[in-house]
Amino acid sequence: MASETFENEDEQTDAVDPKLLELLVCPLTKTRLTYDAKARELISTAAGLAFPIRNGVPLMIEDAARPLTDDDRRGR
Repeated sequence: MASETFENEDEQTDAVDPKLLELLVCPLTKTRLTYDAKARELISTAAGLAFPIRNGVPLMIEDAARPLTDDDRRGR
């Protein structure tokens, strides 16, 4: 049985089930989200927001999101 390896415990805690990511959409625009594993965020380019992932749970509320920067929009 194969298992994912994580460099540190935080990565394991913030890991999100890929099947869940396929189902999630932006709560504001209902558009597809992009997963940024490095930043541990779900990106909604349509809304211009990045939703954080805490303990493996996406926080899909506008108050928890941060506005995208110009660098975010360019793909860093």
